[in-house]
Amino acid sequence: MASFDDLVAEGDSVPLDGWDFSWFEGRATEERPTWGYARLIGARTATVDSALDVQTGGGEVLATIPHPPRLLAATESWPPNVAVARRNLEPLGGKVFEAPDEGPLPFDDESFELVVSRHPTVTIWPEIARVLRPGGTYLSQQVGAGTMRELTDFMMGPQPVSQARSTERAKASAAAEGLTVTQLRHESLRAEFFDVGAVVHFLRKVLWTVPGFTVEGYRDRLAAMHRHITEHGSFVAHTQRFLIEARREG
Repeated sequence: MASFDDLVAEGDSVPLDGWDFSWFEGRATEERPTWGYARLIGARTATVDSALDVQTGGGEVLATIPHPPRLLAATESWPPNVAVARRNLEPLGGKVFEAPDEGPLPFDDESFELVVSRHPTVTIWPEIARVLRPGGTYLSQQVGAGTMRELTDFMMGPQPVSQARSTERAKASAAAEGLTVTQLRHESLRAEFFDVGAVVHFLRKVLWTVPGFTVEGYRDRLAAMHRHITEHGSFVAHTQRFLIEARREG
């Protein structure tokens, strides 16, 4: 078995570009929501003429759609991800625009029949409502309140759970922009880490789990995590996911 130092060094050296979690295979697992987000957007994009993916990451999920619409666009804020997304989406005819997560979106009013977003850092409801055509739909899988709180609390001590990502907040924010929520589903899903290197890579990649995380700053807690995994075989936490669909009435 690899040593604590070797595992930490490995997790700290993995490149962060893109939003591909295949590196975790055999080292960590996470249950997926039963609604199947990639399948849903694949079905939806096949029925519209124009679609936008907000905060596409490396475009990995959008690249799986089988029948792209005539107009396919995506936004991403992090330059390394922009380059990855352009490579992934070019075969579909997709155009990737660099844009800040907080907006504005670089598109005219009423540009898209469908707007999608997987795990946005922030949902810019006014901009989504603006770029949707009348009768258009926003479909998004989001990170819910309290996601991975067991990991956050292990590393930082008990932390308050913000309701900024609650389903109630999302529904109210959509309604405030004149959007009608037509679907809202929530699931709590098991996540499991089998070595401390996977924990390190996850905390580097999913920055909001432990804000300001560095290996040096959290080495003592990482050592405690390593002992926990060695003793128990894994570290278990739970992700919170919700699916929200909102329609702009015509």
